[in-house]
Amino acid sequence: MTPPLPPELPSILVVDDEIRSQEALRRTLEEDFEVFTASSADDALAILEREWIQIVLCDQRMPGSSGVALLRQVRERWPDAVRIIISGYTDSEDIIAGINEAGIYQYLLKPWQPEQLLLTLKSAAEMARLHAENQRLAVELRTAAPVLEKQVSHRRASVRQQFALDAVLRAPGSPMNAVCALVKKLAALDIPVLLTGESGTGKELLARALHYDSPRAGEAFVVENCGALPDQLLESELFGHKRGAFTGAFEDRVGLFKQADGGTMLLDEIGETSAAFQVKLLRVLQEGELRPVGAARPIPVDARVIAATNRDLEAEVRNGRFREDLYYRLAALTIAVPPLRERPMDIPLIAQTLLDETQAALGRRFEPLSAEVIACLQTWRWPGNVRELRNEVLRMIALADDDRLSAAHLSPRVLRAADAGDEPALSMLSGLDGDLKTRLEALEARIVKESLIRHRWNKTHAAKELGLSRVGLRSKLARYGLERD
Repeated sequence: MTPPLPPELPSILVVDDEIRSQEALRRTLEEDFEVFTASSADDALAILEREWIQIVLCDQRMPGSSGVALLRQVRERWPDAVRIIISGYTDSEDIIAGINEAGIYQYLLKPWQPEQLLLTLKSAAEMARLHAENQRLAVELRTAAPVLEKQVSHRRASVRQQFALDAVLRAPGSPMNAVCALVKKLAALDIPVLLTGESGTGKELLARALHYDSPRAGEAFVVENCGALPDQLLESELFGHKRGAFTGAFEDRVGLFKQADGGTMLLDEIGETSAAFQVKLLRVLQEGELRPVGAARPIPVDARVIAATNRDLEAEVRNGRFREDLYYRLAALTIAVPPLRERPMDIPLIAQTLLDETQAALGRRFEPLSAEVIACLQTWRWPGNVRELRNEVLRMIALADDDRLSAAHLSPRVLRAADAGDEPALSMLSGLDGDLKTRLEALEARIVKESLIRHRWNKTHAAKELGLSRVGLRSKLARYGLERD
């Protein structure tokens, strides 16, 4: 037999041998409940067999069977139904029997007040709903455990693949190949590593690769930017604190070091820390234990520490701004991450990958980056490294009118390929060989092409900027082979 479906309104079965009592209860309840009525225990059991009943409201004294006797059967066969006795008598034995034998929810007395009755029954309906929801969730958790375990395993494998060394974008002949080879070797060694390099070069990416290629890959990888917080907050973040340790410490807090226990802790911008904090960090690294702020005893911690900085820590040590003993604790081995300007062969791969990621997030499609765009990108020195390159890709996408990204969408500084140093005018002369006439022609061709790109190959506007006629501009385009299909 197919089990009945639950009704939209909470369902209640009123069992009373007096018809007028049934009707009075029906009129009171029918706006908020789906009401079923029965005049005897047998009629009530028949209704329970075929209907989904959430609440049974039963008169205690009826011919043939008492309310407690009926609700005892209901408890045995339909234990999820909420059982309530309503009676005009206050016999303590009836009440005790109802509680002990029938497991009743409430014992109501006649005459009843409509408002109080509705309040009680709505509370019973909510309890029945919560009980059913709890049972459903319990079943789901039991059946979902293998699925959840599989999902966690799959996600962990996905994260490892995403941050493994193979995910570091580099071309053949790139300086990053030697760096990645060193990271691969150090990943298996449980020693502290110091990553140095300019901001935006990918130090955190290499730190993740060190973690996910190491025996600690199954545990947590935790990051803290040490330059973003004052000493007290940084100490609380890393080491944790006890309730009441300082103003605002309303509860105990587990520090990031303890969260990284068994895994890896990345201390980014370590060169920005104060001398006072460096002393506390040194003790953690030396002793393998930390003391939460306000705690009486230290607690052990086992986390591999990787530090990163864009400062020259050796110079900071010589100048007395960084503790020498802490430096040697952090830098068992130092990895220098090359800036993007030293990796021009990697720029096409990185730029195209950034474009693919961005267009997927935006739900748009663009043609692959043209040779013209790549040439412009490789000429710029990228003082902001990969972060700046990402912004340049976003700029091109924002300015594009169709599915083709043009070099005209690049920033003026990238188009001019100005050197980031003190002598920007000399950057245009880099790479020019030959006698003076040959160099001047190459420089002229570069200036003409830059103007055309800036004006999206509008020859009228480019000629006006260069002070040429359209005929003169066409002559130079033909001479330098700059005609565009």
